Amino acid sequence: MKDTREREKGKEKGEKGEGEVLSFILYPLSFPLRLSQGNLNLLATCPRKFQHTYLEQLAAPNPPEQQEKQNQGNRFHLLMQQWQLGLPIAPFIQADGQLQQWFKAFTNAAPKILTLGSGEEVVLSQSEHTRTLEFQGYLFTVVYDLLLSGQQSAKILDWKTYPRPQNSRWLLENWQTRLYPFVLAETSTYLPEQISMTYWFFQATGEQATAAAAQSFAIAYNAAKHEQTRQDLSQLLTQLTHWLDQYQAGEPFPHLAFGSKPCETCTFPRRCFGPEVRQDDLAALPDRPGSLPSFEEIEEVPL
Repeated sequence: MKDTREREKGKEKGEKGEGEVLSFILYPLSFPLRLSQGNLNLLATCPRKFQHTYLEQLAAPNPPEQQEKQNQGNRFHLLMQQWQLGLPIAPFIQADGQLQQWFKAFTNAAPKILTLGSGEEVVLSQSEHTRTLEFQGYLFTVVYDLLLSGQQSAKILDWKTYPRPQNSRWLLENWQTRLYPFVLAETSTYLPEQISMTYWFFQATGEQATAAAAQSFAIAYNAAKHEQTRQDLSQLLTQLTHWLDQYQAGEPFPHLAFGSKPCETCTFPRRCFGPEVRQDDLAALPDRPGSLPSFEEIEEVPL
């Protein structure tokens, strides 16, 4: 990857389309790039949106209702960290009925959540545990909401404050599910077969909505999954390196075909397609800054 520090910061090229000018601005990059599971999901979904969101930091503010949901999720993560450290939690939940419900769902399921299984003793329990892995010239940082470690196994726990998705396959293919155990296996003495990951969803739906019940989704890890993740990650990063070289030479990342499903909730359709399609077709796309992000765009929040 070429060093952009020697290149001019503002390199523009644009085309006019029905009175609208779209420009491509080359932003300087600092290597090695630090990537997260959210960045990988975004890159795999649409490279051009990765360019706009990650490289160029073009992000519309969330609408108030979505921002409040994100803030409440952050408060729950902080509550769980306080609890795990043995610090007072009353200030967090006294005036917040939603946090009370989520925490009650956690305490109801705690005997199941806070165990390694097979009767193995938990030797170490670490909240908001951070690990960094260098892989193929990139730095990956993961933050485990809770990591339970024993002599023979380790379990990664992740808190979610929205309902469990119905599509289990989609969860399995998500880069968070793949990257988190991969990094632990690469940075510890645990074998892949000794690692597992469990999502806990505290926002119940239907009949459970008022029952303070949590739902879980557990994933066992193994050597075959580890090797497949290594291959897929290597391939994706090879593509990213190529796109970055082109980007530094003045070429934008590739985008999806016009009318693709991810474009329906994207905030950048005019930026991507303005010079390429008729304005009547472009107007049909929902160019809505602040639209609700999909699961793969939601970053973990280190506290």
